[in-house]
Amino acid sequence: MAFKKRKKSGRRHGHQTAFRGAKERTRGSGNRGGKGMSGTGKRGDQRKTLVINLTGGNNYFGKDRTLRRGSKPAKLNAINLRDISSHYADKKEIDLTGYKILGEGELTIKANIKASSASVSAQEKIKASGSTLELSQTSASKEVKVKKEVAVKEVKAKK
Repeated sequence: MAFKKRKKSGRRHGHQTAFRGAKERTRGSGNRGGKGMSGTGKRGDQRKTLVINLTGGNNYFGKDRTLRRGSKPAKLNAINLRDISSHYADKKEIDLTGYKILGEGELTIKANIKASSASVSAQEKIKASGSTLELSQTSASKEVKVKKEVAVKEVKAKK
């Protein structure tokens, strides 16, 4: 007649340590690493599958862009003067908002150009060709610096 052997795990319930050694190890949530998603760091292997499944991939770990201080300036597309001359040869008004004009090549046409930014050499070459340039984007950092300088002057004037 075969006997059913009792499992050891069932015998551990009801004991203070559940056969984990000292009482202090099992007291509180320090042994688990904390509640919820805490303890999911470098060695939190027991919770990594949960984290990866719930957060939608491995974006949970590592540095995040939102933690970095300051704002990243918007990246503009670059276009050279020779490309403007070849692609917009028959146009009198050219709208290049979102682009920075670089001074490589020569501008062979006369046109009114609108752009977000332009290099110094590009501005000089555009003026030399008889075209006009209108920059639509002003840098926010320059405006902030000017406002700070004005505020400092006002404070000094009051004293």
